[in-house]
Amino acid sequence: MEQKDVGVIGLAVMGSNLALNMSDNGFSIAGYDRNEALLSNFVNGPGADRDIAGCASAEKLCATLKTPRKILMMVRAGEAIDWCIEQLLPHLEEGDILIDGGNSHFPDTVRRANALEEKGLRYVGMGVSGGEEGARRGPCMMPGGSADAWKHIQPIFQAIAAKTDSGDACCQWVGDGGAGHFVKMIHNGIEYGDMQMICETYMLMKQGLGMSNEEMADVFEEWNEGELGSYLIEITRDILRYKNADGEAVIDQILDTAGQKGTGKWTAVEALHMGQPLTLIGEAVFARCLSALKEDRVKAAGILKGRVQPFTGDKKVLVKDLQQALYASKLVSYAQGYQLMRAAASEYGWNLNYGDIALLWRGGCIIRCVFLDKIRDAFEADSELGNLLLDPFFSEAVQNAQDGWRNVVSTAVQQGIPVPALSTALAYFDGYRSARLPANLLQAQRDYFGAHTYERIDRPRGEFFHTDWTGLGGDASASTYTV
Repeated sequence: MEQKDVGVIGLAVMGSNLALNMSDNGFSIAGYDRNEALLSNFVNGPGADRDIAGCASAEKLCATLKTPRKILMMVRAGEAIDWCIEQLLPHLEEGDILIDGGNSHFPDTVRRANALEEKGLRYVGMGVSGGEEGARRGPCMMPGGSADAWKHIQPIFQAIAAKTDSGDACCQWVGDGGAGHFVKMIHNGIEYGDMQMICETYMLMKQGLGMSNEEMADVFEEWNEGELGSYLIEITRDILRYKNADGEAVIDQILDTAGQKGTGKWTAVEALHMGQPLTLIGEAVFARCLSALKEDRVKAAGILKGRVQPFTGDKKVLVKDLQQALYASKLVSYAQGYQLMRAAASEYGWNLNYGDIALLWRGGCIIRCVFLDKIRDAFEADSELGNLLLDPFFSEAVQNAQDGWRNVVSTAVQQGIPVPALSTALAYFDGYRSARLPANLLQAQRDYFGAHTYERIDRPRGEFFHTDWTGLGGDASASTYTV
């Protein structure tokens, strides 16, 4: 048998579609799945009449590949990846390349890369976004890990990746270690935030303004033609218009409990670990947790009565303000995500190219939107930009949206409609632009009960002081606080 260009392990939806995509682009494939029926169905079905070989074992897969072997693992994150590696190791040679294309947690990728590099193997953690359609027609891919592997896999993955209007491939090398999976984690966190904010605007229109599904779909269609143009806005329009065979709106039949697979939670946890205010994504994760308490919420709805003020204003004005609130909040979400990436780059020694990351996300992925070009421009103008909101384009945009943004949040509060993501985005904006916050009182409280010390406004940073607030504490103090 002629040796193949790429091995693919895991031939479920994503793996099989990526294999077909690579085949379309002229690469020969060796496929393996421990589910024999799945392997057979793929090879004899979509893979038939193509240069795709089915392999009954990891050993056979390795024997069928050109060297250095390039093996893409498209299996569930966690133990399944480690199982694949264990199966492959006895049959690999120095210089072979393993690529994890799943949603692995980046510390696991760091661990695996270090362990395999000690054996002379090259390991790549590659985030893949775009779902089933993206995998088949052109995904967004975020590879990172063993840098020497890139020259071997670049022609393959840039060929199958989504392309921007200018022809750039939405696949660029991200960085060492777990950088690729970290950037994919940030992508998914931003995705959580975007989806939650869209849901909040939907609830305000439906419950607050009494708009029909068709009326809301028309609004999202209009928004998709402007500054909010994005994949998620586009599919929201389509969802609101979709009817089943009986003419019923499917959206109205779906139970209001949201699932999650963990990447949003990982993003929020990493932000806490690094002391970064990733408030919007955190609220989006907690909103899903709250939605899952369906039975509790139904019970509480019969007991807890809030003060609700019916909307009496101009609906068209509020819809316009909703557009501004959603836009400004999305900008905050990206600003927070990029701030966390900058902190991670410092923490882990990664040399992230923030403009290239925006380029990756312009096509194929779930969060693709029209203003990603502006993010790239911002970092090209200032590679040391600390926060996107300080870039002239973004600062002007959020400031211009303020009036509508504040009107939406205050209207939602008066109507008793929860908007945790939109409101926390506004709170972050107000906090970030405040030269002085009430943390002086917080530090006084900490020093009062725990002698945790504080800094003074009339002394250099790094000098710490303690007050004996009660006259009983003496001069002893605890260790200084961490900023």
